[in-house]
Amino acid sequence: MNLKIKSILVSQPQPESEKSPYAELAEKNNVRIDFRPFVQIEGLSAKEFRQMRIDILEHSAVIFSSKTAVDHFFRLCEDVRILVPDTMKYFCLSESVAYYLQKYIIYRKRKIFFGKSNIFDLMDVILKHKEEKFLLPMSEDHKSNIPETLEKHKIRYTKAVMYRSICNDLSDLSNLNYDILVFYSPSGIKSLLQNFPEFDQRDIKIASFGAETARAVKEAGLRLDIQAPAPELPSMTMALDHFIREFNKNGKK
Repeated sequence: MNLKIKSILVSQPQPESEKSPYAELAEKNNVRIDFRPFVQIEGLSAKEFRQMRIDILEHSAVIFSSKTAVDHFFRLCEDVRILVPDTMKYFCLSESVAYYLQKYIIYRKRKIFFGKSNIFDLMDVILKHKEEKFLLPMSEDHKSNIPETLEKHKIRYTKAVMYRSICNDLSDLSNLNYDILVFYSPSGIKSLLQNFPEFDQRDIKIASFGAETARAVKEAGLRLDIQAPAPELPSMTMALDHFIREFNKNGKK
């Protein structure tokens, strides 16, 4: 029997744009792609944040790793009644995160810097502003690469946990009858195992994005079939496209 990849479940919300890379992937390879968030984000309360005794105004710059970090930083500033000064500098991992700041500040009147997509791209700029004291808004289950990189370069910074990932209830998914499951964070793997403690991978392929997610897959005793990013496959959709074409061509199990 010639087995082929026909269905994919992505453990994230459905993209708002109909022209997303996933839509193109589905059409190009004639596969069904469903989206279902395995986790949801919950912000820390003002009381929880105050208990950490972090003084935001002691910092002259903020490093944002995501739009979620931006949202919860400004939410908590409002909740604890802090007025962020116009002199605050913002360092963002990507251009899209930097432009997202327009939701909260007048973009052209602030000092905003951004990298291509990760902390390594941004380090050259951060090192030019080494005199700043940086605040790093993060998730409770954050990845370690950003703090480790800042510490390696002896950057003065404070890690500020401002939100956390909560496992969603997936009990309505009676079975995971998909050829590929796609994960973008370790918390997605945690949710999979919490919702399906008897999960048997068998022929299901698992795809992961990022080193931390790949590690979580392996630590859970699961088989990792597709890993992104890679030098020649920088995005998850590119990695999936490559795998599907090779798999379907060979009809492998």
